[in-house]
Amino acid sequence: MYKFDTKVQHLKYKVLREVARLAWNDNLLENMMDIPKMIVPGKTPTMRCCVYKERAILADRVKLAMGGNKENKNIIEVIETACDECPMGGYEVTNACRGCLAHRCYDACKFGAISFNKDHEAVIDKSKCKECGSCAKVCPYTAIISRKRPCENACKIKAIHMNEDKAAAIDEDKCIGCGACVYQCPFGAIMDKSFMLDVIDIIKRSAGNSKYKVYAIVAPSISSQFRYAKLGQVVTGLKKLGFHTVIEAALGADMVADAESRELVEKGFLTSSCCPAFVSFVEKNFPDMVQHISHNMSPMATLGKYLKENDKGCKVVFIGPCTAKKAEVQRENVKTYVDVVMTFEELQAMFDSKDIDITMLEENVLDNASYFGRIFARSGGLSDAVKEAIKEHGDTEFDLKPCSCDGIEECKIALLKKSKGMLDANFIEGMACIGGCIGGAGCLTHGEKNKAEVDKYGREALEKTIKDAIAVLYPYNII
Repeated sequence: MYKFDTKVQHLKYKVLREVARLAWNDNLLENMMDIPKMIVPGKTPTMRCCVYKERAILADRVKLAMGGNKENKNIIEVIETACDECPMGGYEVTNACRGCLAHRCYDACKFGAISFNKDHEAVIDKSKCKECGSCAKVCPYTAIISRKRPCENACKIKAIHMNEDKAAAIDEDKCIGCGACVYQCPFGAIMDKSFMLDVIDIIKRSAGNSKYKVYAIVAPSISSQFRYAKLGQVVTGLKKLGFHTVIEAALGADMVADAESRELVEKGFLTSSCCPAFVSFVEKNFPDMVQHISHNMSPMATLGKYLKENDKGCKVVFIGPCTAKKAEVQRENVKTYVDVVMTFEELQAMFDSKDIDITMLEENVLDNASYFGRIFARSGGLSDAVKEAIKEHGDTEFDLKPCSCDGIEECKIALLKKSKGMLDANFIEGMACIGGCIGGAGCLTHGEKNKAEVDKYGREALEKTIKDAIAVLYPYNII
């Protein structure tokens, strides 16, 4: 019925679904150890060398589905038992080596890591190699190549290395929680913690209590997900789960675009604050640029703040594509306004844990935001929204020069150039994931088609200006 990009995602989903199913029935703790047997019921292994290893790894997945290691503040964790199939990687000599006389690789290596076998072919001593790449650069046959593990390749900020047991390890001082390693690991050995149990507990507490409302704030990238059903059916499904009201995070994006455009005109230069992974990257790598991060909170936090201030005692759950959002709600200035974050992967598991077939539901309306709030979901959308907000404010003299960064590598380049006075831009839009939020690790599917879906969804609200969208806030009629 629905489609994940990979079998790894589907396996993760099955664990999440069973954990949620048991939690709804109040018998998770006594039955949690049975989940691996539910998923791998027979004696024949389907993914690993033996069924016992499969189940051991699944037991670790269950722990992460229940919140993971509470002492580890990072929302990304490595399942070491699952991380043993990849080669160590590093520089290797291929069979393209001709055993030449020049031996340029030997001369280039300053660490004595290159020697030669009986056939005069180069050999690299891993214990001495410093991964500098000097040998590869001078080889006339390009016979020396660098092999990196998929997680290392995925992590563009070099937050992943190999530990003593040859398993992936995360450098907490560098990690920004973007989840690129989570999505790219072919064995699912790196996962984001799930806080579904907190959501289920909140919903249960709200049952029959009219003073305890639970709001679902859904990211605009939801328009590119759950493509096997209609968006209005997803909204109805959320209400069947127990949410009182479903609101577009895109409305918070309209609020941010309005405020951020004013701040930009006042200060003359800003970097965006919507992507928590980008904000974390600036804080950890460009401390001198922190003063230029917009003082506005993200659309999620901005809308959560509005709800909490106008409906005392309510609970707010954000649902989106982003693993870094799970870290954002731990921040002091955010955790007061948003209680829990879930991904689209987890929402699918929640639906199925209660046997809710959203394709059979009637449609509900989700009509809070403008076109510009909705296109925040893709790279360049925030810049377009800020441009529109400046126009709506009548600031005709301000010349907006945006730099929209698609992925953390482009963010790094833009920040480096700006810090050295080499970038003629007065607004840097930072998106850590390729494509923007539609490329988030918690998406069901990824790809170029998602951008088209977001733009199509945005066009449904073209008649609204940003001012029109946020005008509904003041009578509080969305509550």
